[in-house]
Amino acid sequence: MSDTPDKIGERVRYWRLRRNLGRKQFADMIGRSTSWLDKVESGERDLVRLPTIELVAEALSIDPTVLTDAPAAARAADCVDAAEVAAIRAALGRYPGLAVPAQEPPEVAHLARESEYLDHAWTSSHFTTIARQLPKLLEGAQVATLMAPESEQVSAHRILVTSYRLASSMLLKFESHDLAWLAADRAMHTALEVDDTWAQARATRSVARAMTAARQRPGAIEVLLGMTDRMRADVHRAPDTLLSLHGMLYLAAAIAAAEQENAGLALSMHEEALDAAERMEPHYAIHHTHFGLANVVIHRVSALVRLYEAEAALRFAESIPAGAINALPPERRANYLLDLTQANTHRGNYAEAVRALTRAERIAPQEVRCRPAAHSLLRTLLSVTTGEPARQVRQMAQRAGVPA
Repeated sequence: MSDTPDKIGERVRYWRLRRNLGRKQFADMIGRSTSWLDKVESGERDLVRLPTIELVAEALSIDPTVLTDAPAAARAADCVDAAEVAAIRAALGRYPGLAVPAQEPPEVAHLARESEYLDHAWTSSHFTTIARQLPKLLEGAQVATLMAPESEQVSAHRILVTSYRLASSMLLKFESHDLAWLAADRAMHTALEVDDTWAQARATRSVARAMTAARQRPGAIEVLLGMTDRMRADVHRAPDTLLSLHGMLYLAAAIAAAEQENAGLALSMHEEALDAAERMEPHYAIHHTHFGLANVVIHRVSALVRLYEAEAALRFAESIPAGAINALPPERRANYLLDLTQANTHRGNYAEAVRALTRAERIAPQEVRCRPAAHSLLRTLLSVTTGEPARQVRQMAQRAGVPA
């Protein structure tokens, strides 16, 4: 049964704004007047006819049930969709350098603020915010590297590297591996255009993560360790800005080694990262990485899970103070809890697995309701749980659109 006109109108407006469409632009797309659209969005006019609902939904690139059905609407609002992935793909396919830019050079300071905002959205696991705004940031940053004055070129390149990194990281979460590798490769080429260790380290981590996801693990480790050697002297000169990035490269190498089932190398990389974390001082820049002892230890749990050492992962997790975990941003905490869910599932601790997954959904809903990795965990738990845990899993699965 269709929802009320005001609820449907709210959803039309929400999706029009999410697609970055103006009132007249969207009205023209569906062959209607702006006054008609205003009445629909305010609930004064009901979309009673199915062909009209389908017309509006097609223009918004959504299923008609997203407009008419409350549960479908909630699920769709939570998650990045195919249209947004396509918009990121289109942004990656633009080459502003092949044509004379038809716009004024964007303000690098404005782009920097946008980049910081999306970095914060990432650490908060607000992926729909990134998906909506990232294509525009990519375009602006691409133009800025071509048109900004020499004094702002390093800043412009950093913003573009960050934009590509965000694209790659988000696409990896949703298992668009080839596209993620393309974005990471663009980040690396951008970073190599300027003599800036910060940009090169960030790009290296993105490339390595994309390579790891694509099962090119030896290459990923080689890239990471090559960059750690390359930047070592710079880290000694500027530890306040570079030590956290140096440590994060070792953490990425630990995960790649674990996925290669090389336990010795994974532990060695963990110890290098731990050494870097212990050298950190309070004023060191960590906001782009959230590097520190807490991030290092949860990466160790993640590596042990990937080494199929679930019991060791759970024992190690018990040694981590809860306060240290709670100080991490939502994205990091939720992924740690997904690792605990997997470890507990492997050990047959299904009630504990459900508790961890429930906490992850509460902290960062989009991590559980939208990611294929979380959906896989939900499907497994649906098949093995009984009683109250089974009821909780069914409720989570419904919110995530996973058939129970």
